[in-house]
Amino acid sequence: MLAVLLAHAVAAVLAPLVVRKFGRNGFYPLSLVPLASLGWVIANWGTEQTLSIVWAPGLSMDLDFWFDPLAAIMSVLVLGIGTLILVYCARYFTDDEPRLGIFAAEMVAFAGAMFGLVASDNMLLLYIFWELTTVLSFLLVGHYAERASSRRAATQALLVTTAGGLAMLVGIIILGQVTGTYNLSELIEIAPRGWLAGVAVVLVLIGALSKSAIVPLHFWLPGAMAAPTPVSGYLHAAAMVKAGIYLVARLSPGFADSAPWRFTIITLGLLTMVLAGWRAMRAFDLKLVLAFGTVSQLGFMMVLVGLGTRDAALAGMTMVVAHAMFKAALFMVVGIIDHTTGTRDIRKLAHLGDRAPALTVVAALAAASMAGLPPFLGFVGKEAAFDSLLSTTVLADPARIVTVGVVVLGSILTLAYSVRFMWGAFGRKRLARPSPAVQGMHAPGPLFLAAPAVLSVLSLAAGLVAPQLEKLLTPYSQTLPAEGVSDYHLALWHGLNTALLLTLLVFAVGTALFVAQRWVNRLRFEHPPLGNADRIYDATLRGMDALSMRLTGATQRGSLPLTQATILGTLVVVPLVLLVVGTNTGADVRLWDSPVQFVIGLMMVAAALAATVMRNRLASVILVGLSGYGCGVLFALHGAPDLALTQFLVETLTLVIFVLVFRKLPAEVDERRAIGFKIPRALLAVAVGATITTIGAYAINARNSVPIYERLPDAAYYLGNGKNVVNVLLVDIRAWDTLGEISVLLVAATGVASLVFRNRRFGSAPRVSDAPAVTADSSASHSETTWLLGGELIDPKHRSLVLEVTTRLIFPTIMVLSVYFFFAGHNAPGGGFAGGLTAGLALVLRYLAGGRYELGETVPIDAGKILGLGLTLAAGTALASLFLGAPALSSAVFEVTLPLVGHVKMVTALFFDLGVYLIVVGLVLDVLRSLGARLDAQIEVNQR
Repeated sequence: MLAVLLAHAVAAVLAPLVVRKFGRNGFYPLSLVPLASLGWVIANWGTEQTLSIVWAPGLSMDLDFWFDPLAAIMSVLVLGIGTLILVYCARYFTDDEPRLGIFAAEMVAFAGAMFGLVASDNMLLLYIFWELTTVLSFLLVGHYAERASSRRAATQALLVTTAGGLAMLVGIIILGQVTGTYNLSELIEIAPRGWLAGVAVVLVLIGALSKSAIVPLHFWLPGAMAAPTPVSGYLHAAAMVKAGIYLVARLSPGFADSAPWRFTIITLGLLTMVLAGWRAMRAFDLKLVLAFGTVSQLGFMMVLVGLGTRDAALAGMTMVVAHAMFKAALFMVVGIIDHTTGTRDIRKLAHLGDRAPALTVVAALAAASMAGLPPFLGFVGKEAAFDSLLSTTVLADPARIVTVGVVVLGSILTLAYSVRFMWGAFGRKRLARPSPAVQGMHAPGPLFLAAPAVLSVLSLAAGLVAPQLEKLLTPYSQTLPAEGVSDYHLALWHGLNTALLLTLLVFAVGTALFVAQRWVNRLRFEHPPLGNADRIYDATLRGMDALSMRLTGATQRGSLPLTQATILGTLVVVPLVLLVVGTNTGADVRLWDSPVQFVIGLMMVAAALAATVMRNRLASVILVGLSGYGCGVLFALHGAPDLALTQFLVETLTLVIFVLVFRKLPAEVDERRAIGFKIPRALLAVAVGATITTIGAYAINARNSVPIYERLPDAAYYLGNGKNVVNVLLVDIRAWDTLGEISVLLVAATGVASLVFRNRRFGSAPRVSDAPAVTADSSASHSETTWLLGGELIDPKHRSLVLEVTTRLIFPTIMVLSVYFFFAGHNAPGGGFAGGLTAGLALVLRYLAGGRYELGETVPIDAGKILGLGLTLAAGTALASLFLGAPALSSAVFEVTLPLVGHVKMVTALFFDLGVYLIVVGLVLDVLRSLGARLDAQIEVNQR
């Protein structure tokens, strides 16, 4: 299973290159990937296989796969029809089709994502593949991005299916938390009951119903017909829209008897079948006829797989297979018609059957299966559906009669629009000669016809060998309970029974409905009783836009003090109310352990108070820094030298950044421009401080078990292979948190630099060779001894020779110290973060001593490359750990014996820490380049 996914991923990456090399014929080699995967599925048919890869067990995110009979049925459809669609693409497109390589990559990736979806056991993993298909569908539907209709259709499909997917995710999490497992194989066995499980089931169904275009979320599918026809034939007939059907079929053995299940699925499924079938009778675009027909039959299949009985499941799977074959074939037929005649409008097509007899035969076979005519598989599936619904005991008699009646009505509409499709596309329509579009058509080639012809013939062949096909479908249907002694078998003839009589009724009334369609077309509703779904969607978007504007206008007034006051006020009120109402623990506070702590605390309070009244900006920043340094001293006194070291380095670097920014601001604060009153601000500040202190005191006193810090030293040593608990926490035990934090750092650095540079974000800092030429007179006045290259270009008024000499001497020492911190950090104070900050301070020193050109001489590398390399190393450690047999982002140990060096023991966390080191260095370099060198250049320009 993993090989199938990797093969599709590699093929998707290589697809643009293949298409660039071979043009549209590149689809042929790409089709070999799903074809070979189909071979694996067939070779393993009848077996049940599982695959589990430990990924993040604490988050229930292990890569668990489950290949069983249901997954096998869906995989054959996804991979088999995917192969034929790729072959069809080789003749549908031309070599000059824009973005054809990207389109090919998206199609192959979609096939892989769908296989991953149907083979996933972990519901969270299933959700990831679910959303991958949503994103790829958005890209494929919007292939013709220059068309407004394509953009609208793609956006509509994305919003509807993503909204349903988010609801489904909430349901998945509820089910996982209630049962303690996220694996479908276990969840079905212990299907929970109760109101909370019922809510979760409804949320999951919302996702399934939106994906399969069930009313009221059906409107996105007809709109998606703006996509190229291969997309419609694959995603919207055989693959993506079947994802919701698959999920309902997968959960039905465990949840069919839950309270909201049958009522929700059967009611909406029946409504979908009739409404969409009626709309198919009104459309004139051949793709729209098929699109509404697809929606109608999705409702039909949803009823069958959601009923929760063995016979209905067998009928449902039969219809899923039949529908995938005949609907994909018919979509490809419409693509051929559009390609050869230039139109899909049935009002512009006449005598096409005479001009293209082979195409007519292919379409007739597929349409006959869609209409449910014998001996096609569509007939076999519809007979099974009628029989299972007539004999079911899980529905009360009134509900069963209504269900059968609505299904018969939907089947009548299905037959009517099937005949309408054939007559509209290929009929003569009382014209003596072909219509202009048909008159100027060119005949389709055999390769163009091959894919739909294969599926049409399979629709006939599968009906003829229905008993043999049943053997492939029953392993899934037998997972559902049987009703009494009923044991239905697929066959073309079951004798004269009620199901056959209903089928004859469908044939007679459906044919009459087609004959009378001219009168039926007059039955127009001026105002549809259920409204227009597209207009409701547009109105919903307008309402959300208006609501967001009002909400933003009320909460974001552009006043920074007001915004901060709102946030901080909420921080004060909510926790304190919850503490008063919901806790009964005390808050025993120990003010200090030694007088030294009390003295340091007084100094920090004095510095903080002084910072609030100081008018000079630089003095205020220094006083704030003193509070931070005092906090570092407290860390050191409590036996946390690692935290103290990091605190000192951060405070120093923050001070430098503030100084760089303050060069562009007035030296003192203008009190005349102050906004608001100081007393309310002071009260708010005191309240926030008191709240944080109170929460901390309550949290400490609420502890009722052994503190986790008592277990961390052993965990760090025996699991993380390090003695420095803080560093092991960062790079191993909580490495996921660290990865997220350094990603935020990277985004912040990019944002700051982008705001400052505005037009040219990337590039290294300027070097001495980039500076304006120095005149001979001025250069002669300089000393022949050059301590720092950039120092020669600093204005003599601002140049300090002592600082240059000192920097030249201690810079190598600081860099060696940063490397020491990096390597020693796993067992002693230090680590990648502390080492990176130390190296950053060394860069700051070079910049302050030698100016902006010295920064370029020190590190002549783009900061963005350093940041990218750091993030790559950090994220790549996850994969390295997996290959070495450890969970993702945890320490995997490898030992080697080297000549002269001896035995060496290393952990993969070292490379994660190296990524942290590089990101911190890149961040400092980016800040110095943007807030330092860039502002220096602007100042020089202003002075000139």
